[in-house]
Amino acid sequence: MNNETFKHAIALTGGIATGKSTVCSLLKLHGFLTIDADKIAHALLDAHSSTIASMFGKQYVQDGKVLRKELGKIIFSNEANKLKLEAFIHPLIQETIEKEAVIFEAAGKPYFIDIPLFFEKMHYPISKCVVVYTPKALQLKRLMSRDQISQEEAELKMSNQMDIEKKKELATFVIDNSTTLKNLQNEVERVKGELL
Repeated sequence: MNNETFKHAIALTGGIATGKSTVCSLLKLHGFLTIDADKIAHALLDAHSSTIASMFGKQYVQDGKVLRKELGKIIFSNEANKLKLEAFIHPLIQETIEKEAVIFEAAGKPYFIDIPLFFEKMHYPISKCVVVYTPKALQLKRLMSRDQISQEEAELKMSNQMDIEKKKELATFVIDNSTTLKNLQNEVERVKGELL
C-alpha cells in the first residue's frame, strides 16, 4: 500500500459519539464520496461469523450474524480479546477500503474515509485528516444516552480510544460538534470551503 492509493483521500475520525455519522451524511449531501470503515467491519464480521464463533464462542453468533453488542462486552473489557479480534479483522477492513479507494481515486477529487481508529490502530498513508470534535463531558453524555448505558460502561468504551483532545491536536481540520445541528452544518460548509 502506498500513498498513491490514497492520494485524494481524507480521513474522517473523532471519538465514539462525537457525531461522525452525522458529519458523513452532511458530506454526502455536499456530493462527497465516503467510505465507512465501520460498515465494512460489520459486513466482514457477518461474512466471517463462523471464524468469530470458533475464536470467541458460538454464543456470539446467531443465524450467521455476529451479535455485535454481546461480542462488544468481551472485547471492550478484555485487552487480549480485543487484540485477537483486531489482528483478524483489521487487515480485512484495510483490504476492502483499498479496493474501494482505487475506484474513488479515479474521479481525481477529494473523498472521505470514515476510520474511527485512524490514530490508534489503522495505519493508512493518508496525509489529511478531519476530526469531529465534542468536549469529553458532552461526549460521555451523548454516548450514555445513545447506547442506553451507564456512565461506567460509557467511560470504558471511551477509554479504548485516544483522548479526543489529543486527536484534535493531530487533526488537519476540526469540525466542532459541541452545539447545534445548524452549527454543525456551518462547520461542514467551512471545511468544504477550505478543502476545495
